[in-house]
Amino acid sequence: MATPSNPESSSPNPSIIVEKNPSDSRLSELGIKSWPKWGCPPGKFTLKFDAEETCYLLKGKVKAYPKGSSEYVEFGAGDLVIIPKGLSCTWDVSVAVDKHYKFDSSSSSPPSSSSS
Repeated sequence: MATPSNPESSSPNPSIIVEKNPSDSRLSELGIKSWPKWGCPPGKFTLKFDAEETCYLLKGKVKAYPKGSSEYVEFGAGDLVIIPKGLSCTWDVSVAVDKHYKFDSSSSSPPSSSSS
């Protein structure tokens, strides 16, 4: 199989996954209401994700521009978003964000001494 040689189509960045309007049963299965909350006002924020983050936006509208890419991923209120570990991006927030979030503990480096 031939792979496309166009460098534009094969981005080195891991991609942001957006699940539009997940069902209530999916949200309760994930336990979203028990996750911590975070919010930010409109503006531009440069973020680096050291662990995979799953978040559910209660309010807001964001265009996330992965570092080194001219394309963006747009998400907002009612979206479940998975941001991969290692991603650097700029969030262009047009409507203040209020979200529940959770970091995937399996993707962050565990403490060196573990008693499990």
